[in-house]
Amino acid sequence: MEVLSSRVLLSPLDFDRSRRWYIDVLGLRIYREFGANGRLTGVVLFLGGGFLELNRAGAPAGRDAMAMTLWLQVPNVDMEHDRLVATGDVRIVSTPSTMPWGLREMWIEDPDGVRIVLVEVPEGHPIRTRLEVGEK
Repeated sequence: MEVLSSRVLLSPLDFDRSRRWYIDVLGLRIYREFGANGRLTGVVLFLGGGFLELNRAGAPAGRDAMAMTLWLQVPNVDMEHDRLVATGDVRIVSTPSTMPWGLREMWIEDPDGVRIVLVEVPEGHPIRTRLEVGEK
C-alpha cells in the first residue's frame, strides 16, 4: 500500500476541553477546522510531519469508545479495497463510498480492532488543492 499522508484521529470524552488543551496548553497550531450545521465537530492540528485530528465522533455501534483511529491517505481507495479483500485477512467495516464532505473513504480494522480509515482525496478537493481568489 502506498500511503501518501497520515494522521492520528482522537475522539476525546470532552471535545471542547481537549481542543482547548491541545491548542492553548500544548500549543499546537490549527491546520483546519470542520463542522456540520454550524457546529464545530473537528479540528486538525499540525503535528510535525503529520497531523492530529480531534473530533466528536462517537463510538462504533456495539463498541466502547476507542481513543485512536489511523487515517491513511491512499491514491486509489477502490483498488486498495479489491487488494485487501483478495487477501482474505482484512475485516472490512465499510466499503468505499464518497462521503458528504467529498472524500472517498473505506473503513477496516486491524486484528486487535483498531479502526483504520483509508481515504482518497479527489482532484479539486480543498485538502488537495485550495486556491484563494483575492480582491485586487
